[in-house]
Amino acid sequence: MLIDWFTVIAQIVNFLILVWLLKRFLYQPILRALDAREKRIAAELAAADAKKREAEKERDEFRQKNDEFEQQRLVLLGRASAEAHAERQRLITAARTDAGELRAQWEEALKREYEDLRAALSRRIGAEVFAITRKVLADLADTTLEAHMADAFIERLRALSPEEKANLVSITRLSAAASPATPATPATPAAAETAGILIRSAFDLPATQQNAIKAAIKEILDTRIPVRFETRPDLISGIELIANGHKVTWNIAGYLASLEEEIGKLLKSPGEPEPEAGLEPEPELEAEPETETSVKEKNRDKKKLNTPDIPNLKSSEHIR
Repeated sequence: MLIDWFTVIAQIVNFLILVWLLKRFLYQPILRALDAREKRIAAELAAADAKKREAEKERDEFRQKNDEFEQQRLVLLGRASAEAHAERQRLITAARTDAGELRAQWEEALKREYEDLRAALSRRIGAEVFAITRKVLADLADTTLEAHMADAFIERLRALSPEEKANLVSITRLSAAASPATPATPATPAAAETAGILIRSAFDLPATQQNAIKAAIKEILDTRIPVRFETRPDLISGIELIANGHKVTWNIAGYLASLEEEIGKLLKSPGEPEPEAGLEPEPELEAEPETETSVKEKNRDKKKLNTPDIPNLKSSEHIR
């Protein structure tokens, strides 16, 4: 078999031309596309890695900030709780203080009302007792309460011990040595009490009793010092002698104090039990027509109630 070298060479040339053409127009674009795709994939992977690292960084920052926020929240919550507790304690303390002040004011007002009631009751009882005593003495003995009290005061002066008399004499001499007031230099109230002898009484003494007291002072104290009379209703029906700031008194304040103490015990004693809630009051019975006999019996009972027993008054005497 003969070899056609021309054909062989031509085939070789054609093959080389085909290889070059394939490389030039087929393999090269494919390689460039593969390279481009590889580069694009590498870039995308790098970008993904970068984004992943950035996401992890943001996640760490978020966790850190979340921890900080949680710590701040706990701090603020603790502070708010402490402030709320302090405010609660302050409000409770203020409420207790206000309640204590209100209670003190209430107790003070109650105490003042009690004192006013006691003073009014004492004055009222004293006035009623002396009104009844004055009427009883006037009806039974044809005399006045003022006369009896003046006599009792004179007896009080006569019953002074020698030491008390000597003391009173020295006091009256000091009072007599005090300079009398003049129209140019009127005496002050304090000086008026120390100048001379002042007789105070809860009522206006008649001239007869005034003269009797002056005579008794002159006889007992052996002095001619002027005697002045003054009316003081707050003495609760008593008579007192004042000389240079010293007093000799006769009154029934002791009896009234004892009576006031007994009344105070009655006021403080537990009262009658209150009716239970929900119980209806008993119906009131219609009053029967009063007969003449029942009216007389009621009037007699009223007279008995309006005429209390008169206590045996003894002088509560003291020297100051």
